[in-house]
Amino acid sequence: METVTDMNVLYDAFRASMKSSAWKEEPQRFETDFLSELVALHNELSDRTYQTLPGTEFTQHERGKIRHIHGNRMRDRVVRHALCDKVLAPTLHPYMIYNNGASQEGKGIDFSRALFERDLHNYWLEHRTNEGYVCFVDFSKFYDNIHHDKIKDTICPMLDDQAAWLLSSIVDTFAIDVSYMTDEEYATCLEDKFDSIRYYNTATDKMKTGEKLMYKSVNIGDQTSQNIGIYFPSRIDNYVTIVRGFKRYGRYMDDMYMIHRDKEYIEETLHGVYKEAAELGLFINEKKTRICKLSDTFIYLQVKYFVTDTGKVVKRINPKSVTRQRRKLKAYKRMLDKGIMTYDSIMQEYKSWMGRYTRIMSKAQIKNMKALYNQLFKEDVRWKN
Repeated sequence: METVTDMNVLYDAFRASMKSSAWKEEPQRFETDFLSELVALHNELSDRTYQTLPGTEFTQHERGKIRHIHGNRMRDRVVRHALCDKVLAPTLHPYMIYNNGASQEGKGIDFSRALFERDLHNYWLEHRTNEGYVCFVDFSKFYDNIHHDKIKDTICPMLDDQAAWLLSSIVDTFAIDVSYMTDEEYATCLEDKFDSIRYYNTATDKMKTGEKLMYKSVNIGDQTSQNIGIYFPSRIDNYVTIVRGFKRYGRYMDDMYMIHRDKEYIEETLHGVYKEAAELGLFINEKKTRICKLSDTFIYLQVKYFVTDTGKVVKRINPKSVTRQRRKLKAYKRMLDKGIMTYDSIMQEYKSWMGRYTRIMSKAQIKNMKALYNQLFKEDVRWKN
């Protein structure tokens, strides 16, 4: 397996960082003199003096969720690409179930939706009935409550010594300064549910003295966190599929489903999932965790489904997704008027969204969306399904 200190690996990681880069904070220094910078990174990684530099932070509202995002500097994105693309992904993927669909090459949200629909079809083909149940399980504050010691205990032993050191050093930078906590609060902070949004909204710089650090939570926006998040609940995947024998189960990051004819068996399995999650230090969102009849309407990954008694899987877009997209278009118009966005970028985003969802939208929804776009931008844009 390739190593993160290999110059060819670092060069490939630099090219990958350039393609996916959302920030250009060091264009003159790194991008124009990247060879010397790669040599410097190679030396720092080889002698283990590499340290992550302070990056950017911002709060983002996306799909109805508020997330605190950490952005890395260019040099640190190169290191992350080298570690994740060449070491972590090849090492971890063989140990993950096929129906784990998030943030992996050849997979994604469309892949996970297709597998879910296939499982619904196959359930009917096996039982010739829509009498059955689907259970949805959702983690609460998933990234915020991943324990650093459990990352090091489970993932680092699978890596070579150099990669294990690098992953450990990156994870150490995720430590949360909780110096404001009392001794009693600090003693139980690893067991208590952590909320990063509340933390960043209330903890001021004066409260962060470095006296007390909490070693859990991984930074959203860091590629390493993505790889950790994909693999971390694999113990739960194995429990459901191997120990409990579910043939129809899938997970998209922190969203899981399991399909079975026996509701009681699902409830027993769900009890075990709670236990496995607790041992990992994760919390189940009880409000979003639910058991639904296959004949009723349910939502998975922003799409509404139900199974007819003839086995047809009917799907419709979640109306909240349409409302959210309409609000986005209005916001894009304001940004266009201020010169923050270009019309081409707005048009491409609109065409991409419509091309993805028109098959599951009603005629009225399509008509209203087209009318809104025409009203805002005075254009009648076509797209490909």
